[in-house]
Amino acid sequence: MKRYYVTDLDGTLLRSDASLSDYTVQVVNEALAEGIVISYATARSYRSSNRVTSQIHWRYPVVLYNGAMIVDPVSQQVLGGHWLDHDVTNDIVAIGRTLSLAPFLFSLDDNDQERVLHEKLSRYGDIAFHASRPGDPRFREVEKLISPPAYRTLMVTYIGLRDELEPLFHAISDRYGESAHIQFIPDGYIDKHYFLEISHPNANKEHGLALWCELVGCQREDVTVFGDNLNDIGMFKQAGRPFAVADAHPELKRMATDVIGSCNDDSVAKFIESELKGARPCS
Repeated sequence: MKRYYVTDLDGTLLRSDASLSDYTVQVVNEALAEGIVISYATARSYRSSNRVTSQIHWRYPVVLYNGAMIVDPVSQQVLGGHWLDHDVTNDIVAIGRTLSLAPFLFSLDDNDQERVLHEKLSRYGDIAFHASRPGDPRFREVEKLISPPAYRTLMVTYIGLRDELEPLFHAISDRYGESAHIQFIPDGYIDKHYFLEISHPNANKEHGLALWCELVGCQREDVTVFGDNLNDIGMFKQAGRPFAVADAHPELKRMATDVIGSCNDDSVAKFIESELKGARPCS
């Protein structure tokens, strides 16, 4: 029976320093070469995810921006996605401005190229985030942030301390409720900082995995998924076998078929290798 695996990246397939071990690269590449269907679902963009996983020869669609976009990693063609309404995008930017906050606006232009628009950066979290992507051609500073009419919004992302973002989170939630997908989660790399991410209501890993299954031609119950954070909940709901890494959020552990080792122990790769050898991996 054909095997299907989808893994989260940060905190799951990637180690805590956002790197891949040689062992993980070898295991995944060998499995792909044998015809095993392995892919990833991430909050990252294609460029960002490819930067940290380019040693793996991905050949199946990848789920990006928490499900807002799916891309063919071979042709780099956009296969589908869910875009946040243009007027809603600009309204969310305006709400943030009333609290002296400005986001990063992740979009696709009319040529399907990823763009990240932002105003002049002055806050620590924004500067650190931008600095972690040196030379990234997607980023463009604008005098006043507004979504261009021809652009399709993938995600509006605010970065800041919890106390700074909580009022904005409540203001956006009160106005848009279920008409937008809103995530307020800790930043895994910038100390004490949080991401507040707003996207289309179907731009989540639950709908992303459903579309991924259609594209690769499998049933959702045939898929094994791996994750660590709250943005993986939708994927865990859909998959036949959800596995949480050892340091995953407690909610994910409660939903999991089982808990495997930590990301720093290459546990996803060990699990896949053990299954391919016909042995049950240890928790």
